[in-house]
Amino acid sequence: MDIAGKTVFVSGAASGLGAETARALVLGGGARVAIFDRDAVKGKAVAAELGGQFFAVDVSDAASAEATIAEAIAALGAPSVLVNCAGIGTAARIVGREGPMDLAAFQKVINVNLVGSFNMMRLCAHAMSQAEPDANGQRGVIISTASVAAYEGQIGQAAYAASKGGIVALTLPAARELARFGVRVLAIAPGLFLTPLLEELPAEVQDGLSGNIPNPPRLGRPAEFAQLVMAMVANDYLNGEVVRLDGALRMQAK
Repeated sequence: MDIAGKTVFVSGAASGLGAETARALVLGGGARVAIFDRDAVKGKAVAAELGGQFFAVDVSDAASAEATIAEAIAALGAPSVLVNCAGIGTAARIVGREGPMDLAAFQKVINVNLVGSFNMMRLCAHAMSQAEPDANGQRGVIISTASVAAYEGQIGQAAYAASKGGIVALTLPAARELARFGVRVLAIAPGLFLTPLLEELPAEVQDGLSGNIPNPPRLGRPAEFAQLVMAMVANDYLNGEVVRLDGALRMQAK
């Protein structure tokens, strides 16, 4: 799909993978972008940088997403691309020293990562289905962010791994269902990336993390995630697939 002059929505776009993806779609693809995030300060800065618009949203809340997406569509038009990058994590054992894991903590991760991705998907897919198709019969592309934790979740990652595993499992049935509208559905399962959270860690800790990555033996760069998004958008025959982006990393138990 050629996205020049078309509208793209990116959630979690105030920083990290989302911000870099928004830059690639605008600067490399010529799209106009809607920046979705809860961080208004950083989100507005990215939107200003790219000539886009910022929209504050809680992706896990139906009313918030419905109202915000309607506002974005009124301002910029229906999206041709949605990239779900909004997400959170938590580190907690199912049974720890202080007893069982707090259920609310598990539910929060599932709600933001999995329910939030589905929430944005359902609303944007509906908007895409009502748009005019391009010359190839395509109306849109939806890309969600999974994780290698979906396949090799570590001890303490039960909530995060479950949420990302849900995204993996959602991708194919969504692609099959939305095929009749000319909407493709994909996901990326990144490994260890140099996001703002990891950038705050000491250099020796970063080196320790990257030491388990076969090739290249370093943390992933957000620009590399964005490059894969661009390739997925451009290739109309790529559909229903989850692509690992991890330097051949396979996570150990802990």
